[in-house]
Amino acid sequence: MSRPYIPKTLRQKVADKAKHRCGYCLTPQSFTAMPMHVEHIIPFAAGGPSTEDNLWLACPLCNGYKRDQTYAIDSVTGEQISLFNPRQQMWSEHFRWSEDGTEIIGLTTCGQATITTLKLNNKYLIRARQRWVMAGWHPPTD
Repeated sequence: MSRPYIPKTLRQKVADKAKHRCGYCLTPQSFTAMPMHVEHIIPFAAGGPSTEDNLWLACPLCNGYKRDQTYAIDSVTGEQISLFNPRQQMWSEHFRWSEDGTEIIGLTTCGQATITTLKLNNKYLIRARQRWVMAGWHPPTD
């Protein structure tokens, strides 16, 4: 299945709304060596439309781990848990930064499932965040 065409104006609108950062790990576009992906929150392969309300920015790492997933299985209860939806949910209601600003802590089952599924605290991101913290660039304050 070929990727849907997303017009440049819509890509820009989504990027502006997302403050040019990943909706999951909050990594700013300016910190990455690769362009952010305009991702389908409900995957295109699952019938998700290429409309503004279903699109958001994701860094290549988060989007690669998310793939076509919209939920995860809670390791404690075995229940199906929806992944975080950056278009409809507030990041700060589901996540917070660790004291040193390098790890994302899940505040809800949705947050915890998203951290695990998207590997939001993988060793590469933590290493990068350590440097961003030392430079005074991280964590985001909004």
